[in-house]
Amino acid sequence: MSKYRDLLERCETLVIFKSLKEDEVVHALLETLAAAEDECSDSVSWYCEFVSLLYKHGDNLTKYILKLVLENENLYILRRGSGEQTGELLDECLANELFLLEELAEISCEELTDSLDFDGFLPRYNTEKADFSKIYADRIHNIAKYGYGIYSQYHVFVIDNGKIVPVEYPDSISLSQLSGYERERGEVIDNTLALLAGKPANNVLLYGDCGTGKSSTVKAIANDYAKEGLRLIELKKKQLHEIPAIVEQISRNPLKFIIFIDDLSFTEDDDDFAALKAILEGSVSSTAANLCIYATSNRRHLVRETFSSREGDEVHRGDTMQELLSLSDRFGLTVTYVKPDKKLYLTVVESLAKQYDIKTPIEEVKQRAEAFALSRAGRSPRVAKQFIEYLKGMEE
Repeated sequence: MSKYRDLLERCETLVIFKSLKEDEVVHALLETLAAAEDECSDSVSWYCEFVSLLYKHGDNLTKYILKLVLENENLYILRRGSGEQTGELLDECLANELFLLEELAEISCEELTDSLDFDGFLPRYNTEKADFSKIYADRIHNIAKYGYGIYSQYHVFVIDNGKIVPVEYPDSISLSQLSGYERERGEVIDNTLALLAGKPANNVLLYGDCGTGKSSTVKAIANDYAKEGLRLIELKKKQLHEIPAIVEQISRNPLKFIIFIDDLSFTEDDDDFAALKAILEGSVSSTAANLCIYATSNRRHLVRETFSSREGDEVHRGDTMQELLSLSDRFGLTVTYVKPDKKLYLTVVESLAKQYDIKTPIEEVKQRAEAFALSRAGRSPRVAKQFIEYLKGMEE
C-alpha cells in the first residue's frame, strides 16, 4: 500500500490543478486512500462516502476526474486562452500533473476495495484508460471552440449581481425548428459566422412585430453554434451599465460572445441609454473583437417619444431628439421582422405540424389555424406555435 502514500504525497504538489483537491469526490477519494494506507477503521466509511458522491455524477471515476481537468479554470489555461506564452517550466509542471491525475483517475475499484479490511458488500465504480495529456493538448489546441472554466460547461449566461452566471437549462430551440423568415435569419447567421471566423461583424438590431421570432432567432443561433465557440450572455435593460465590466472579463477570452438584449426600448430620460450608446459607438472601455451586441425591439427608434417631449425650453432640442431617435442607426445591421401574410403564416403552421407529428389532416389544420389567428392578435409564428401546441394537446 506504499503506492497510496506516494500518490498522496504527490497530490500535495499540485499547483496548476490545486483546486481539484477541493472537489468533494476527489477529497473523499484522497481520504479513502489515506485511511486505507494507515489501515484506519474509518476507511470503509470514507470509501462509501466517495462512491456515494461519485454516483451523483455517474459511476465512472476516470470520466469524472477528466471532466474536472478539462473544465478547470487555472493559471495555465488562462494564459493559453489569452494568447500568452506559458514557458518551459509551466509546461513541465502541466505534464507531470496530468500524469498524476491520470494515475489517480485509473485506480480500479478492485484494487481499492482489496486494500480495505472488509469482507462484506461494497458499492462498485468503473474506470477506463484515458490519455489525459493527449486529450488536454487537443483541448488547448482547440480552445477557441471549447473554452475553459464555466464557458466550457455552459453556453448561455445571465448577469446576477454583476457576475456572469451560467444558465443550466436554456431554451433548446434550434434553427431547424424555425420556419419562414429565411432571408432575415440568414442575415443574422452570416453576421454570426463572420464573428466566429474572426472577421469584422456588426452589432445587430432585430426589429419588428411581436411574435415574429426575433428572440428565437438569436437563441437558436446560440444553440446551433455553441460547438463552434459561440456563447450568449443575456442582459436586462437595467443591466446595460454593466457592459464595460463584462467586456473587461471576456475581452481576452478565445471564445466569441453575443451580448443579447431582448425587448429593448427606452424613455427619453433613461440613464441606460448612454451605456448602450457607448458600446455601439465603440468607446475604448466598451469594445472587444470577440463580441457583438444583438438586441430585439418592437420599436424602430428604440426611444419612446411623446408629443409633449417635442416641446420644452431646450435651446437645441432638435439635436437632442435626433440623438435619441438615431440610436437604432448605430447598429451596423438592422433586420426587420414583419407579421406574416396568410401564405407565410400557413407555411409556418404546416412546418410546425410536421415537427409536432400532428395527426389531423393538414387542410383541416390550416383552416383551424386561420380561425385561431383571427381570435388572437393576428397571424404570427408565435400564434402558429400556440395553436399547434394546443392541437397536439387535444390529440393526446
